[in-house]
Amino acid sequence: MKYMIMLYGSQRDFDAMATGGPEVAEMHAFMEKWNNDLVESGEFVDAKGLSAPVHTRRVSMKAGVPVVTEGPYPETQEVLVGYTIVECAGIDRATEIAARLAHTPGQQAEGQYVDVRPIMEQFDDMFE
Repeated sequence: MKYMIMLYGSQRDFDAMATGGPEVAEMHAFMEKWNNDLVESGEFVDAKGLSAPVHTRRVSMKAGVPVVTEGPYPETQEVLVGYTIVECAGIDRATEIAARLAHTPGQQAEGQYVDVRPIMEQFDDMFE
């Protein structure tokens, strides 16, 4: 079964990474190894990072009319910043894979989180 591991961060995180430095390089190296390990195990399906929250456009509906708001997130609000899709034996294995992210350099593990969710391959999967 396929699972999406969703990573969260804030605009503040993107601003801190923009300065570069050894901590950012360590984080990138860790993530590259994490992805490569998944490729080697045959569990990797896809992974993408998203641009900074400041580039977001939110479309909401008011009285049946779409309203567009640019960069709607406060600097500290956590938003989806990337995802990895894995195909593995079950949610316990997907959770084990995601738990390795607690060792990402430069991350304050306390309070950080990722979500692991099954991916529906077809409509009927919603009812399982």
